[in-house]
Amino acid sequence: MKWGVFLELVEIRTKAASQFPLAFGLLYSLHRFGSFEPLNSLLMFLSLLLFDMATTGVNNYLDYVKSGDEEYRRRDNVIGAASLSPAGVRRVIGLLLIGASGFGILLAWRTGPVVLIAGTVSFGAGILYTAGPVPLSRLPLGEIFSGFFMGFVIPFLAVYIGNPDLVRLSLEGGILTLRLLPAELAGLFLVSLPFMLAISNIMLANNICDLEQDIRHDRYLLPYFIGLPRALAHFRRSYHLAYLSLIPSVLLGFLPPLSLIALVSVFPVNRNTGKFLARQEKGSTFVLAVRNLVLISVSSLLPLAVSAGRGFLR
Repeated sequence: MKWGVFLELVEIRTKAASQFPLAFGLLYSLHRFGSFEPLNSLLMFLSLLLFDMATTGVNNYLDYVKSGDEEYRRRDNVIGAASLSPAGVRRVIGLLLIGASGFGILLAWRTGPVVLIAGTVSFGAGILYTAGPVPLSRLPLGEIFSGFFMGFVIPFLAVYIGNPDLVRLSLEGGILTLRLLPAELAGLFLVSLPFMLAISNIMLANNICDLEQDIRHDRYLLPYFIGLPRALAHFRRSYHLAYLSLIPSVLLGFLPPLSLIALVSVFPVNRNTGKFLARQEKGSTFVLAVRNLVLISVSSLLPLAVSAGRGFLR
């Protein structure tokens, strides 16, 4: 398999959706707790990247083998378009999963059972999203799962691997004890909202653009159940909520005042949103949801990086 075809199979252009929350979590850990673990961070990056690529490969593989649309299989799916061997694709996916699992287990060995449990649940959710008797990708749950696991669980793990006091799980004398820092967890959830909503909107934009095609393939997703007008309204409101969440995040002290600079990006995000609301096409306007994630992520990361850097140098 050629390198370019491999990158198309795993849709490498979409991996920012997982790496931006990771970067945010690491910077937030440095800003909030003054902690950064280079080796743990590297292990999480590698495990996350490989698993993200594997799940995308599984999705493309299952779409190819299950689709009854020969034109789609031959022209639109990378496996048919590049004349790839399904067996070869399965081997590539298997290697990616082995690599992701290996790095994840090593990270859990270094950090404890919380990472093992959260990582296992995340792995399971990722697999169930595309595989299983009733894949989540064929249910109106994709927006919720992608937003929560990628927008919150990833930052949570990125913070936790340097701050194990965030959640303590211990077994002593046959008694399982769970200790939490609820205020910090609530704050982490609040500051992660922009990522949760922007990532969820990528899934929503994809499902809106594919609405008619999904119905033909018996995929009844959120836009089908709530209707296109409400889906578009939800798409717009999600960005409004993402920006509004910055204000209490700063006022409550979870983010530095400098983070309010991120509000400036509301103007290009609104412009992109308006273009998508006017026309929903996979080939031309879907990318605007991805650009909005990039705008929200970069505008959130830069002020946090400056603040974290100042604290680190003191």
